[in-house]
Amino acid sequence: MATLRDIRSRVNSVKSIQKITQAMKMVATAKLRKAQNMVEDSRPYFSKLSSSISTIIDSLGGEFVHPFLEKHEYIKNIAVIVISADKGMCGSFNTNLLREANLAISEQLPAEYPSANISVLPIGKKAISFFKKQNIQIIKEFANITNNPEFPVVKSIIDPIKNRFILGEYDLVLIYSVKFLNILKQIPAKTQLLPFIPDTKNEIVKKDKYNTNFIFEPDKKLILNSLIPKLIDSIFWYSILESNASEQAARRVAMDNATTNAGDLINSLNLIYNNIRQSNITREIIEIVSGANALKEI
Repeated sequence: MATLRDIRSRVNSVKSIQKITQAMKMVATAKLRKAQNMVEDSRPYFSKLSSSISTIIDSLGGEFVHPFLEKHEYIKNIAVIVISADKGMCGSFNTNLLREANLAISEQLPAEYPSANISVLPIGKKAISFFKKQNIQIIKEFANITNNPEFPVVKSIIDPIKNRFILGEYDLVLIYSVKFLNILKQIPAKTQLLPFIPDTKNEIVKKDKYNTNFIFEPDKKLILNSLIPKLIDSIFWYSILESNASEQAARRVAMDNATTNAGDLINSLNLIYNNIRQSNITREIIEIVSGANALKEI
């Protein structure tokens, strides 16, 4: 049975851990606010750029050709970009993402493209560590990107992938990341980066198509040639931003739960401590009374 000293030591240890989790929660809250603002600020630009390009492509009726839109007849090489966190202590954030990505790489993609060679570009230390243990070809490793994302750095990562797709070295490029829905909900998501598929069924695209008559200068094709590479960069950039916001939200929730659980454990240990202390006092009183009674009998 634990002694009072043991329980006091455990209470002090849990209190120390509680202070750490409380501090981590506060840090995650501050980072989440910044990351969430970046996602919300980028969303209108990304949404409008995507819908505008889809509208213009749809209006050309299949006459427009671009390397980033070209579907390769045979899928021989697939590049999978996995965006994870660099640190843990964020609940099931990394576990769910890596499980989803690994399932796709090991089962789903080989079943759909039996002769394809699959390689991975892991972003984040957790993804790097995970895929190094797997029998999967790694294109290149990138760490410490999502925590403080900068567009020039992100662009330097995706540019070689775009070039290799144009050269035919990759036939399909996918992104596995975590989509930020709200502070309490983040889900693993798959995005096809290349070839880009215009979303002609989007309500915004339909509205632009049927209700607006644009005049394009110099012409639609030159505009698309300029905008499509920017859109590919934006899709990747937006995935990085969402992943960062999702990580901070998951860490905030995890640290909040850990702090609450630490408080519950402290209360439970204090109750045990008081019960043992009361039992010890009762036993000592009984011993004193028994000793006093024994002396009277003498």
